[in-house]
Amino acid sequence: MEKLVFNIDIKASKEKIWKVLWDDETYRKWTSAFCEGSYVETNWKEGDKIYFLGPTGEGMNSIIETKIPNEYMAFKHMGEIKDFKEVPPNEETQKWVGAMETYRLTQKGDEIDLQAEVDVIEKHIDYFKEAFPKGLEKIKELSEE
Repeated sequence: MEKLVFNIDIKASKEKIWKVLWDDETYRKWTSAFCEGSYVETNWKEGDKIYFLGPTGEGMNSIIETKIPNEYMAFKHMGEIKDFKEVPPNEETQKWVGAMETYRLTQKGDEIDLQAEVDVIEKHIDYFKEAFPKGLEKIKELSEE
């Protein structure tokens, strides 16, 4: 797996950016850069499951490994979802089970640096290199409104 790192500077408070990242309405807007109709099911508690889903019931199940409100969120991806159900591990999912995805907010002068890091397998690198910057631009736009 390869770790991809993406950064964007945003002129908004950490609290506003955090809200844009994780509130249902705005989450759906910025994650449409990855898949139109994306949403999440979770209680947002550290250590609990989170389901990243698309409109057709496909996605990933993960664990919220670390949550520091307004600063840091880390997801550990555990498996695949099809037809809204967890799929038992298989040869394909074993290639990326345990992959991490993190979001960090750092004060940088009068701006906040949003850094997203994601572990990806080779066949998805180009997709993420294209989609993540679009998602971050949408977060910036929604946060600076």
